[in-house]
Amino acid sequence: MSKLKSAKLILENGKEFVGKSFGFPGSVAGEVVFNTAMTGYPESLTDPSYKGQILVSTYPLIGNYGVPKSDVENNMPKFFESDVIQIAGLVISDYSFVYSHWNAEKSLADWLVENKVPAIFDVDTRALTKILRESGCMLGKIVIDDEDVAWYDPNKENLVDLVSTKEKVVYGNGSNRIMLVDCGVKNNIIRCLLKHDTTVIRVPWNYDFTKDEYDGLFISNGPGDPSMCKETVAHLKTAIEGDKPIFGICLGSQLLGLASGATTYKLKYGHRSHNQPAREVGTNRCFITSQNHGFAVDHSKLTGDWEPYFINLNDDTCEGIKHKVKPIFATQFHPEACGGPTDTEFLFEKFIKLVEENKK
Repeated sequence: MSKLKSAKLILENGKEFVGKSFGFPGSVAGEVVFNTAMTGYPESLTDPSYKGQILVSTYPLIGNYGVPKSDVENNMPKFFESDVIQIAGLVISDYSFVYSHWNAEKSLADWLVENKVPAIFDVDTRALTKILRESGCMLGKIVIDDEDVAWYDPNKENLVDLVSTKEKVVYGNGSNRIMLVDCGVKNNIIRCLLKHDTTVIRVPWNYDFTKDEYDGLFISNGPGDPSMCKETVAHLKTAIEGDKPIFGICLGSQLLGLASGATTYKLKYGHRSHNQPAREVGTNRCFITSQNHGFAVDHSKLTGDWEPYFINLNDDTCEGIKHKVKPIFATQFHPEACGGPTDTEFLFEKFIKLVEENKK
């Protein structure tokens, strides 16, 4: 413990949290957000939706099951949501220096060092989360050994362009051709689609898919402000004039909202947890969902044939939208959540069924 470098988290409001470094020994800046998940840190750290953010894990013990093996399946990492760690930095309360899991390949600390991602532990993350909940998401920086860095606001960049694929990639060989617009897609979305009779064509976020042949259109999750994706919104406006089934998740829901004529706004501190209750509008069915987003659709601005699909029972924010007539829907939460909950994975089945019915 005595060999660990001193570190501190500095918030833009001036508050500081002193701890110890256990990741890459370099300072970093970004937007500070929190996640309430008890497990799943390998998936969270590799989630492109966290690009440019300093992640605070509210669960007190992190690192106890290490990091899984870097196996490849279907031409993508089997146990991660992308090829690299996406977060800018990590803040936790208690780091487990001893890990134990049948599938562990290395420690969390070693993995962070390999990916040059700073991390700090011995921080009162409950007090920190309380500040973030009261004040909202704010800029921050992890400073190691007093090596200060400049403030950095990731929301001023087109983060989607940074995490999206740069070329077309094809997965599977099924009869249903799914055009996947990659705005920062999580690998488990592709895995969920491949569970069905599909061929998944993954394309860059600004790719003009309106000129291609496909049976269903999928708009992925991703980081940052949806207003940065003007090309995607323009292509979606053309797509929704047709009759092809469309399914969007997270940022994909926001982009569909913009294409429908509605507006989006930045949430105070975002939804970043594995236990958010979402009620299906028009029914009493409520699902426990995993979420990771900082923006939302203003469902009061939905017009014409568009209506809210799900509503968050904590704050009444929009958790999805759908078209009243056409086979188009989207969710703000993650039906593909890994590692869970999987309560809403049936929405993938719904999408594929709509695709197959539309082909008849």
